[in-house]
Amino acid sequence: MDKAVFLDRDGVVNEVLSHRVKFVNRPEDFHLLKGVGEAIRKINELNFKVFVVTNQGGIGLGYMKERELRKIHAKMQNDLAEYGAIVHDVAYCPHKPNEGCACRKPKPCMLLRLAKKHQIDLKKSYMVGDREPDIEAGKEAKTITVLVGSRKKENANADLRFTDLLEFANWLAKRASLF
Repeated sequence: MDKAVFLDRDGVVNEVLSHRVKFVNRPEDFHLLKGVGEAIRKINELNFKVFVVTNQGGIGLGYMKERELRKIHAKMQNDLAEYGAIVHDVAYCPHKPNEGCACRKPKPCMLLRLAKKHQIDLKKSYMVGDREPDIEAGKEAKTITVLVGSRKKENANADLRFTDLLEFANWLAKRASLF
């Protein structure tokens, strides 16, 4: 079985609620955060599969269509390819925030489905997010949880905390070199 790093998208991979973009509803709204391409390439080189798991309630709320989301994710893959970085698969929840579906984080359904599809050992895997629902989903799926970012108001009970994805990737690489 393989090991994986599951990534929340908005706030971990790309900018959101920044001076440049509030929501990512069009490909031109998608901007990688600094260091993300390098971070994902490093994670790939450590033989982790990389998956994006993202709540996209804007679809259920009518702010965008699923075809637009596919274009956004194609842009993400193209932007990452410039760094030699690969996301192996993307899972998303298109439902409204309070719809009560089984796939929206903090529920672990997206992680569990990807793990089954790609033969992932969840106990040797990480869930990286910038908010409590990401951490809860990771805990429910039995992954090691990682909180990144500067949202001080979050009181997430993560196993690990880092400034950003690159700092986590560097830690992961250093840890791997010890074994």
